[in-house]
Amino acid sequence: MSEQVLRNGNVAARTRTRTITQVAMLGALAGILMNFEFPLPFLAPAFYQLDFSEIPVLVGSFAMGPVAGVLIELIKVMVHLVTKGTITAGVGDLANFLMGCAFVVPAGLIYRYHFVKSRKHAVVGMAVGTVVTTVLACFMNAFVLLPAYGKAFGMPIESFIEMGGAVHGSVNSLLSFVALIIVPFNLFKYIVTSVIVFLVYKRIRVVLKGD
Repeated sequence: MSEQVLRNGNVAARTRTRTITQVAMLGALAGILMNFEFPLPFLAPAFYQLDFSEIPVLVGSFAMGPVAGVLIELIKVMVHLVTKGTITAGVGDLANFLMGCAFVVPAGLIYRYHFVKSRKHAVVGMAVGTVVTTVLACFMNAFVLLPAYGKAFGMPIESFIEMGGAVHGSVNSLLSFVALIIVPFNLFKYIVTSVIVFLVYKRIRVVLKGD
């Protein structure tokens, strides 16, 4: 009995070490990917940029659960702060962390904690995460991010609305900015991320902690 307990303890220790290593590696990769961002001028003003940093986070959340996803998200933001810094006194980075968690936690919960894990559950999880994140992004941008960016750059909110109007002619207020800029941009970002993860997850799962 004691040998069995010892053996089980060794297995648990190796599993824990492997999980910590994978969380750190995925977080570092996500932080690096966060530095490679580019604008989508057909959807939003240039200060909204797309990156693929949520791909490793979502993969980790699927493979190891939503708690691991949150930890990977945290490491991602910390790596980004160390390597690139911030222009909003950390406000934008905090928002990125919250929105990233809003995306990967529902997805990880719905996929991970079904008796039979399937592509259907993965798709449902990513869809729920996309909707939750888009809603959160609307509130964060309207009440936190745009005022913070305005203060950092010495610009009134109306300047951002004008930039949105240059992309979409119907943008003439904060409400229309949120509806016609924030919503489409975030839907596009997280749908693209979801599609990529859907295509690659089964192939790379074998090198992570399996189901």
